Amino acid sequence: MPPEPLLEVRDLCVRLLPHRDILRGVSFDIPTGTIAGLSGDSGSGKTTLALALLKLLPPGQYRVGGQVLLRGRDLLGLDEGGLESVRGAQIAMIFQDPQLALNPVLRVRQQIAEILRAHHAEGDPADLLALAGIPAPARILAAYPHELSGGECQRVTIAQALACRPALIVADEPFTSLDAPRVVELAALFRRLRDRLRMSLLLISHRPGILAATADQLLVLRDGALTKGEVHAR
Repeated sequence: MPPEPLLEVRDLCVRLLPHRDILRGVSFDIPTGTIAGLSGDSGSGKTTLALALLKLLPPGQYRVGGQVLLRGRDLLGLDEGGLESVRGAQIAMIFQDPQLALNPVLRVRQQIAEILRAHHAEGDPADLLALAGIPAPARILAAYPHELSGGECQRVTIAQALACRPALIVADEPFTSLDAPRVVELAALFRRLRDRLRMSLLLISHRPGILAATADQLLVLRDGALTKGEVHAR
């Protein structure tokens, strides 16, 4: 039997008010325990799609229609109170610039611990960093973001995303600015997380070759419309 759908996106439309359509009738599924890759040129709507999934687009600037079903529950129909139980806990997002995503005045240990407290989740920041691919995390935990490399900051944001063991992680351009060996390492990490935690991931990138080698399913956006969806057997 095919894997059970975790996320079902149905006829997702996003309009930048007053009259510019960013996404038009986008529909796809992400099954449980799979990696979906989303590719497309700059301006095709990739990041807008990621933000729309969690209602992170400013409502006064954008109009969003369609359905985003997480295990059958329509996220677009939830108010902010309902979304608090979803964002970070059931769907976590890794933003494109990890250094901007981190608080510059808090040490890494505090930043991971704050996410655990906010969602009443149990966990050890050191264990989460190890899960994110940092096996000896003591220096990282004691550091401020400006004391870390870009790659280390990225692993911290991955650890934050893993804090509540979400069913789905959305990663916006995670391979940007990485050299070839680091790309291979990160792709392998995402596959390990899929297999170990039975989680799903949506990886967004303008580099389709990396996604084709990493993802189970490849989606391609062009001018706001989904043009291709392939399932790769592994």
